[in-house]
Amino acid sequence: MNKAIPNFEETVFFEKRNRYCLLIPLFNEGERYLKQTEQMKKEGLFEKVDVIICDAGSTDGSSDPEFLRSSGHRALLVRKGKGRYSTDLRMGYAWAMEQGYDGFITVDGNNKDGTSAIDLFISRLDEGYDYIQGSRYIKGGKGINTPLIRQLALKLINEPVMTFCARKHLTDTTNGFRAYSKKFMIDERVLPFRDVFWGYELIYYLPVRACRLGFKTCEVPVTRAYPPNEVPSKIGGIKGNIYQLSILYHTILNHYDPESKYKFKEK
Repeated sequence: MNKAIPNFEETVFFEKRNRYCLLIPLFNEGERYLKQTEQMKKEGLFEKVDVIICDAGSTDGSSDPEFLRSSGHRALLVRKGKGRYSTDLRMGYAWAMEQGYDGFITVDGNNKDGTSAIDLFISRLDEGYDYIQGSRYIKGGKGINTPLIRQLALKLINEPVMTFCARKHLTDTTNGFRAYSKKFMIDERVLPFRDVFWGYELIYYLPVRACRLGFKTCEVPVTRAYPPNEVPSKIGGIKGNIYQLSILYHTILNHYDPESKYKFKEK
């Protein structure tokens, strides 16, 4: 099966320095990402992993090449054409594979995640884990100011459904702070480079696939903090929540599996 990789432009600031990379999907996060970058610099994160921005066409300066270069990012990838979160992840994963990384960590660029946990992801990748999920709901994890409606949806809908589908207890699978091994991502039974993975589908599909195929998986504690009076999210109200439920529906019925005969409507 041919890889479905979105068109994009790349700007590379430095050569490959580390075994693993950190992919950050970004779209107009403005001051939030500027603050996140400062925190990552204080933590020495840019020396531990190569940081790559997967940008959806930001216009607010958060993906300014000079800012990214001077702060230590390795590369900027800018998607051209239609797409959403999973499209940008496919772009990043494909580029990172071509660059020869052994593992891929992802985190959102909206300054909600405690990026100091990066050491845990690196350690688990070194130990041979293929899917590592950051969770605020296990010992050592912390959720701060999580909106009540989101908390209820996570614990009453997402967690039991994803646990059922994966046949393993998964506590925080909407959390974008996670990692995958190259071994898992190139497995012919996974095939993440398909156009069906457009919005948030990869977030649901990959954990289930990793667990059901018997790959080595685990969760690590992370902190996820929402600002007191703001919910930085691009899910988008009632329509967005219905869309999330539709992904769970297709996940339950295994429609995203490569062997499935189900036909999705074209985007």
